Formats: sequence, structure tokens, C-alpha cells
Amino acid sequence: MTTQTPTSPADPTAGRLSWFRRNRPILIVALAFMIAVVLAYVATPKGGEAFAAYDPESPDPDGTRALVQVLEDHGVEVEIVRSSKSLESTEIRRDTTVFVTGTDALGEQTASRLRERTDDAADLILAEPAPYVSAMLGIPYAVSQTSDAVEAGCDDPRWEGLGIQADAVTAYDTGSCFPHEAGAVLAPTEGLTVWGAPQVLTNDQILRADNAAVALRLLGRSDHLVWYVPSFDDLAPDEAHSPSSLLPRWIKPALWLLLVAFIAFAIARGRRLGPLAVEPLPVHVRAGETTRSLGRLYRRSGDRTHAAATLRQAARTRLSRRLRLGRDTSAEAVVRAVAQHTGRPDLEVSALLTDAPTENDQDLITLANALAALEEEVRHP
Repeated sequence: MTTQTPTSPADPTAGRLSWFRRNRPILIVALAFMIAVVLAYVATPKGGEAFAAYDPESPDPDGTRALVQVLEDHGVEVEIVRSSKSLESTEIRRDTTVFVTGTDALGEQTASRLRERTDDAADLILAEPAPYVSAMLGIPYAVSQTSDAVEAGCDDPRWEGLGIQADAVTAYDTGSCFPHEAGAVLAPTEGLTVWGAPQVLTNDQILRADNAAVALRLLGRSDHLVWYVPSFDDLAPDEAHSPSSLLPRWIKPALWLLLVAFIAFAIARGRRLGPLAVEPLPVHVRAGETTRSLGRLYRRSGDRTHAAATLRQAARTRLSRRLRLGRDTSAEAVVRAVAQHTGRPDLEVSALLTDAPTENDQDLITLANALAALEEEVRHP
């Protein structure tokens, strides 16, 4: 009858540490998600209206309120229009410049009404229209982008000696001024002008290079400027919205934070493992039971080679101890010592202790018996 050693009550601290180790991956992912949510919430504008990029009333870095104020200080009447219906009721004279930002919100019908409504305007300027808007209005597509400074490089006296610089400047294949590669940033076309550098007009970039002078000359040619910001509410039911416009402003930084958290988690989980930590077993297991259990595992897996190697290693260890050869003695030294002690040939002892083949269970049993006989012979020569 086997008696078990009574176990002491589990240490509460050790139990908690064990629980944290088991659930560490889930806890890391949950913590990263919570941090991303908190930072996204902090980054979301509060206590006021959230503006789109290039909005003429926005004080944000990507807004253009500063430009509007400077235009008004120079005597330009700036009229902000935020719907197609308001545009219909706005007075557009022959000396009126119409500037359109947020072209992603234009649909086929609103774009068509815009062209009809601005036929008599002095100029219609579109700020970096989206590709599908370019296709609808028959205007040139973008061919290149750059963040380098771009000089005017054209014969128009308005831009003589001026240059622009922004985080992203887009050139078009039918452009005339501010050339880059095969196109230019300012691209006049039939009945309108495409301006490929709206970032030049923003609050945080208007002071770069000659951006301020270029912005005033672009939009301040006439005393009346209609700044049109299209609305998605004007779209017909069958006109699709731009997917990016339907996402909240904080979604991009939140996705970047999640990506960084995932990379950190992958690095943490992919680190090299340290040394094994030895912990006391909750119960006492007899050596004989462990040996029989390992034997059953070897037999079930059919790993005779590993079982034979284990038998040989154990036999060499016991023989080395018996012959006082030391713990670090090589297998060849053990073979020579055993052969000398027993009088057996070196090849016979080497076959037993190092490389005798085991092709089936019978060979394994034979090897075990031969090793036992060899040890007995060393003990009682």
C-alpha cells in the first residue's frame, strides 16, 4: 500500500502568481486595448465642434481660419457655404472666386450643379480633388507627390520668385505652375483650376517657404471669395459616401496604437526562455513509479532508440561511479576501463555501452539484460 505525504496548504501568494503567469497573454492584450481606448478618447476633440481638414472656420493645425482672417484683413469678402442649397442662394458675380475644399463629399449631381452654378464666376478652384471627382468633372489626375520645396517655374507674374512647401504636394499632368516631375501643382483646365497643395493653406504650414504669399494671390484675386465646403447631406440616395469620411478622426491613431501594442506583445512572447524554475511537487512520487511511467511512455511511442540511449547512459554513470572514474569521464574512457576490469574485448563493451542496434522490443530487453550482467560482473569480477 502506497502512502502519500500530506501536503501543506497552498500559499495564496504563489497561487496568485501562478494565475498571472497562466493568463499573462490575455492580460497584456487587454491592457494594450485599454491604453488604446484611453488615448483615443483623449485625442478626440471635446468641448467644441470637430472640423474637417481645410475647414475655413477651424483653428486646428489642419484648418485654415488664419488664412481666412488674413484675406478679410486685406479687404476680401469671404463667404462660407456648407451645402448645395446654400450655394444656390449665394450671389456669384463675375468677379467672384469659388474655392472648394472637402471634395470627397461631392457626388455626381452636386458636382454637376456646382459647375452650372459657377459658370459666371471669375474662377472655380478645387483643392486636390479625389480621383473619382476628377473623373466626374473631366479634370487631370495626379501624377506625383513630394514633400520638397517646389518653385513656381512658370511665366505667370503672380508667382514670380515664389515657392511652396508642405508635407504633401500633388502635381497633375496638365499643370502649368509649380512643376514637379511630369506635372505641376497648379493645373488650369476648362472652366476651373485644380490646386494640388491644400496643405499650404493650413494653420500650421502657411508660414513655410512662400506659402502665405501664394495663398493670398491664389484666393485673393477678387474682392469676393465663396468658400464652398460640400456636405454629404446633399448626396442623392444612390450616391455612395467615401468610406474614409465615415470613420471618426481618432480611428487612425487608435489603429497605430493597436499595431504598436501588438508588436510589443509579439516581442514579449517571442523572447528566449530563461532557466527552468524548480518548484516543490505537491505530492511525493516514488522513483520506481516514475521509472515505470516513463517506460510506458517509451513503449507507447515506440521510441526504442531513446529508451536504449537512456539505459546506456544510466549504465555508464553507475559503472563510472563504481570504477571511480569521475563524473566528467567520456564514454570511450568508461569503455576502456570496463574492458580492462572485466577482461572483455573493447568492441564488445563498446557495442553494449554506446552503439548496439535496437530494432525491436526483444533487442531492447536483450540490451537491458546484457547491461545488467555487465554491471554485475564489474561489481563481482
